[in-house]
Amino acid sequence: MVTMTLSKIFLLAFSFFSLFFFTCTEGRVHAKSRPKHSDIVSHVSLPPAPAPQAPVSPSYYKDSPSPSPSPIQRNFARVYNVLSFGAVGDGVTDDTQAFKMAWDTACLQNESAILLAPGDYSFMILPAIFTGPCKTSLVFQIDGTIMPPDGPESWPSKMNKRQWLVFYRINGMSMQGGGVIDGRGEKWWNLPCKPHKGINGTPLPGPCDSPVAIRFFTSSNLTVQGLRVKNSPQFHFRFDNCQNVIVQMLSIKSPAQSPNTDGIHIENTNNVQIHNSVVSNGDDCVSIGAGCHNVDIKNITCGPSHGISIGSLGIRNSRACVSNITVTDSVIKHSDNGVRIKTWQGGYGSVSKITFHNIHMETVRNPIIIDQYYCQTRNCSNQTSAVYISDILYTNIKGTYDIRSPPLHLACSDSVPCTNLRLSEIELLPAQGQFMANPFCWNAYGAMQNLTIPPVPCLLDGIPQFLPQNNIDQCQNNLYQTRM
Repeated sequence: MVTMTLSKIFLLAFSFFSLFFFTCTEGRVHAKSRPKHSDIVSHVSLPPAPAPQAPVSPSYYKDSPSPSPSPIQRNFARVYNVLSFGAVGDGVTDDTQAFKMAWDTACLQNESAILLAPGDYSFMILPAIFTGPCKTSLVFQIDGTIMPPDGPESWPSKMNKRQWLVFYRINGMSMQGGGVIDGRGEKWWNLPCKPHKGINGTPLPGPCDSPVAIRFFTSSNLTVQGLRVKNSPQFHFRFDNCQNVIVQMLSIKSPAQSPNTDGIHIENTNNVQIHNSVVSNGDDCVSIGAGCHNVDIKNITCGPSHGISIGSLGIRNSRACVSNITVTDSVIKHSDNGVRIKTWQGGYGSVSKITFHNIHMETVRNPIIIDQYYCQTRNCSNQTSAVYISDILYTNIKGTYDIRSPPLHLACSDSVPCTNLRLSEIELLPAQGQFMANPFCWNAYGAMQNLTIPPVPCLLDGIPQFLPQNNIDQCQNNLYQTRM
């Protein structure tokens, strides 16, 4: 009996000692890992998951990106909140220096860093350039609102009026969040020099520079996602000389009459994905300039706008090389153009290996258009040189068109014909009335792979006698050097 009692006392004592020891040990571990105030550990949710892949049926018709985020996953990184660097966030105070200091501090870290513009604040930022390279990957997390000065009169007189926020020589950056980039563009659109302010579209004299809202220049491995962007004075996003770019889950919105407000413009930029976004603006939803290769545009709702454009290319007798572009599973509605390739006379180079597939048109004025006589004035002279357009595939493009223009407009150069234009499963009907407009073709060679509505009898068969091989070779050499 005494032996059993001693045994119970021993077991109880051992249990108490074990509980005390492990509790103290856990307490010491937590005490060591608890961050100090200056070393914040943030729990940042991952950006929204991509929308489901669009099937052939019109299940991808929607007016906004999917609002449902993916399940929250903890991402431990050091946070640099602009409020901690002196930002006020009242929408009036100049917060530029706070953002610059937060950027410089985050950029110099050896571990992942987050520059945070928190929610419930509005930050006014003057024109600024954020430079790299940074030592590690960096997240620019916009949960509040960021905005420029309010119009030309408020713009600093000695600062560039062609750009607002520029990110230069950045590698591995993500710009994301649930916030808003507000370009405050209305006063810029109403400058007398803008085409819609003059008589019969003729600009009036006066200063006309207007800033691009967000520009990435000479940067790589970029991601822009989840943001609402509105009312840019000019282009909303511009990518120049960039590599490996992902743009997704954006909502871009400006009035239909806002001039030159392209949603996303890329120039000399390769390996680009633009997915699952909604763009409504006064110019092209997406515009692709010279020197772009390997671009995938998918699941875009576009319009009212000027459509999705390759070009304009070859301005001022310049060379333009564009290849391997796909536009798929998208909607274009109430727009001046649908899918467009536009070039100036006098340019040279080539546009090749382009696919437009599974696109729904809703009351679009020029659903399918190639315009090699692009001109913004009435006195453009005819020239013999032209960008060579070849290997263009149009498949499963259906919907309605505005009867003021033909459903297909294939106007190729007098001296440099378009070749290998392939049409399959085209069904374009007038949005109003019964009259079916005839397609227009000029020096366009290709084939209808099955019956199209309307038929395109003006498309020429075979291969023209003359092909500008020099244009092709120059672009292929340029592409080879880019890959090297």
